[in-house]
Amino acid sequence: MSEKRLPDPCMDCKDRKAILTVRTRQLCSDCFVRFISIKVVRRMELYRLRDASHDRQPKLLLPLSCGVSSTVLLHILNGQLERQAASGQGRVAYKLHVLLVDPSTISIVNPSCEERFAQAQQYFPRHTYTRVPFHAIFQYDEGIRETISRFAGSEFEDRDPMSDSERLDAFRAGIPTASSKNDIDNILLTRLIVACARSFGCEAVVWGDSDSRLAAKTLANVAKGRGSSLTWQVCDGLSPWDIQFSFPLRDLYKSELQLYTVQVPSLADIIVPEQPMQENQSNRNLSIDELMKQYIETQGEKYPGVMANVVRTVAKLQQPSIPVGQVQCTLCGSCCESPPNSTSSGSTADLPNDELTDRFCYGCSRSQPSAGIIPSYRR
Repeated sequence: MSEKRLPDPCMDCKDRKAILTVRTRQLCSDCFVRFISIKVVRRMELYRLRDASHDRQPKLLLPLSCGVSSTVLLHILNGQLERQAASGQGRVAYKLHVLLVDPSTISIVNPSCEERFAQAQQYFPRHTYTRVPFHAIFQYDEGIRETISRFAGSEFEDRDPMSDSERLDAFRAGIPTASSKNDIDNILLTRLIVACARSFGCEAVVWGDSDSRLAAKTLANVAKGRGSSLTWQVCDGLSPWDIQFSFPLRDLYKSELQLYTVQVPSLADIIVPEQPMQENQSNRNLSIDELMKQYIETQGEKYPGVMANVVRTVAKLQQPSIPVGQVQCTLCGSCCESPPNSTSSGSTADLPNDELTDRFCYGCSRSQPSAGIIPSYRR
């Protein structure tokens, strides 16, 4: 008597009925979760168990926003470490330090993630956790206070009696447009995360950015004049702060990560539901980052391969070496353009000290409160 065959068997295991179609492949729930996990684990090959030291495991910082992507990344990496710990070797390749920058301190429209952060600690107890407010950047980044004062210029008055929260609010209030505010917030958030990574003894930051997010970031940064920073903002490698950046979700679309959360229902206790975009919202009220995100989420679903090619193309770029004497942007760390009087090698040896300390890249200078005043060496 012949075996009864499933009407729509999974193309991988052949034992269960397929319930999902992913990249033309029909998969069951278990094989789909395995497919997503393998994509991420392969991107973590730099931290393999067989290469790990028996005495010291590297510590990696995972910024958790309680969004879909970063939560899925935490779940997958936790599973990888659990399997390694349960193996015969009884050790793991790396340790995770999970950081939450409280979103309610970034914008009043964002809900607090205190309860969801507590759920993450309960579900994944083997890791170290830290929750900080946005204004903690003054605590962890010693140079940021002077940097933002120089960036804001005379319009910004920094008084000692001000609290860190008041100081940050006053600085952000002086930034003129929605695009500039979002742009500077992203830079400050990155600097806070990097400063925390240094403080916690982490050697790398693993970002929960999907392919969709990286595509939106690519288009937005090019539009903002930050194309030169894509080699570290979108690609794996060394950042300007000598901390490794890694993007383990770079081969996965956001829609696939959303499907993953459906197959792992417990993650709903951690993930903050996304607010739907208002269709009648005017583009004038959107920042460049929000506009590119909206574009990718609408068009990316129709043409996922095109969006993936955006990220793959950037990944082919070689990170330029910084010439000796080249000035880096005081705020974002990117290389600054050389003034006409400097040498062709980019040396700044003949520049006065005050000009060296006040140098901002083209992208940052566009977001300054005095953005209408173009520096003389750009005319």
